[in-house]
Amino acid sequence: MVSTSVTLSGSSSDDYTVEVNEPVARAAVAYEGTVPDLGRYTGWATDGLLQFVLGRHRYIDDALRRALRGPLAQVVLLGAGYDMRAYRLARWLRDRPVFEVDHPATSRRKARIVARHADELPPSRVRRVEVDFETQSFRDELAKAGFRERRKTFFVWEGVSMYLTRAAVKQTLETLRAMSAPGSEVVLDLWYPPDDHDLTSAARRFSSNLLALLGEPVTFALHPEDAPGFFGRLGFRLRDVADAAALRKRYFTARTHIYPTNYVVHAVAGRLPRGVSRRRALR
Repeated sequence: MVSTSVTLSGSSSDDYTVEVNEPVARAAVAYEGTVPDLGRYTGWATDGLLQFVLGRHRYIDDALRRALRGPLAQVVLLGAGYDMRAYRLARWLRDRPVFEVDHPATSRRKARIVARHADELPPSRVRRVEVDFETQSFRDELAKAGFRERRKTFFVWEGVSMYLTRAAVKQTLETLRAMSAPGSEVVLDLWYPPDDHDLTSAARRFSSNLLALLGEPVTFALHPEDAPGFFGRLGFRLRDVADAAALRKRYFTARTHIYPTNYVVHAVAGRLPRGVSRRRALR
């Protein structure tokens, strides 16, 4: 862990800097224009993972800004961490509430940091939702914080799914669909092991196992080819799947290396089957 000054920006006119103790990979920046080339040494050191984080962050910002042009009622950041979207995108949010859901320790630490920089940040309707995911229902805690069910919602679920079990990922997505209106959106990133049998792919498969030594084992994988069926069975329609090639084309220079087996999914919630209540859908 290193102490780093992280500039999180939504456009050239709303840059906000917050001091946080986080891995360099969390220093994701998003702004109007093309993400700059981070340099071949950074790309080599992270095997393109940092570039993926940058592209993912910008992709989510773009999707959220588009959604905010329509009848969106609220935004939920699952596992919010030190996400600053509520402030960077304040002028697009236009007083819509942003629910930041996270573990109490992380949530309170971020609140202290934001309080120290309050005079640097624009007004935003942030509602902190503290949840111990092992013992509490995030749906129940959101309701206590003022979340309105059956309203169109934009869910951001960034950098989390690959560290959960398949059952936990499915249950979370089922909950999101059941608690929100049809047409609600979710953007999340996913991972799958490399298919190739060369040394580079073998090293990438091995490196994912090393994360277990850091307390964050990779436990869930989903190949992009399987994503439409997986999300469809849970009541979602895929709007977009952005792999490394798509992120490079949209946000980077042609030679930028991006970690090849991470990708981002943008999905839209469908209607529950007739006769199935929102509570029964989760049983």
